[in-house]
Amino acid sequence: MESLDSDLLRTFVAVAEAGSVTDGAARIYRSQSATSLQIKRLETILGRPVFERHGRGVVLSDTGRRLLPVAQDVTARLDAVLRDISQDVVTGKLRLGIPDDHGQAKLTEIIAAFTRHHPKVELDVTCALSTGFPTALDKGSLDLAIYEVERPKKHEEVLFEDPTCWMSSVHRDFSAEETLPVAVFDHACWWRDVAIAALKARGKPYRIVYSSQSVSGVIAAVDAGIAIGLLGRSSLHPGLSIVGKSLGFKSTPASKLVMAENGTLETGPQNAMKAAIRAAFLAKV
Repeated sequence: MESLDSDLLRTFVAVAEAGSVTDGAARIYRSQSATSLQIKRLETILGRPVFERHGRGVVLSDTGRRLLPVAQDVTARLDAVLRDISQDVVTGKLRLGIPDDHGQAKLTEIIAAFTRHHPKVELDVTCALSTGFPTALDKGSLDLAIYEVERPKKHEEVLFEDPTCWMSSVHRDFSAEETLPVAVFDHACWWRDVAIAALKARGKPYRIVYSSQSVSGVIAAVDAGIAIGLLGRSSLHPGLSIVGKSLGFKSTPASKLVMAENGTLETGPQNAMKAAIRAAFLAKV
């Protein structure tokens, strides 16, 4: 007879508290498909459903209502044990740099979970444009940082790879435009460099009509139908469409979200944070 493991219970609690598989998956840093498989496995073990569909979300079944308080108690006890053990081991200070836009929500959740498990670690978090993080690491003003690059170096650990593509609003057709309106990043970064290089390689007139220092700003311009923009595929939503091939663009390189540290001796907090970040991104697969 199969038993209920804590991972299945944690997934169940996340979906139950969020009210949807999608939002529950985000809480535990898993993909929606992986979370759905976990719920199906749980239901197979129990021999009955734990959720019922309700609009775009889910509600607890009778079985789910019986299981929830038990699952919450079990996962809370496990977290408490881990916290008690961890706080005796990991102490000190960690200076961490995270991007102020792309991936910020996910990384913020990771930091919140880390703080719960390692309450004795003093975190000094810099949330800013990540283009300056490699220099900050070299100068020793940061211990650990996460940022995006096109080509990772040996010391940079890839956490997530996001293909780039040209996007436009589904409500706007730019194929007849003689001069293509474009939205780009307004600070020196490889995203802007790749976009400009792709526009020049296309060999047709273009004009920059909108610039922003954030991913959300470029998405807003594209969403509004003002321009096309080079974005990560993870930014694609029902209001946007991929238009690179139809507009004559060649393929563009993928963005790599990487984690790197300075060259000093590794510390307990540094190793613990690296493990937490690594585990969270691996859980997405």
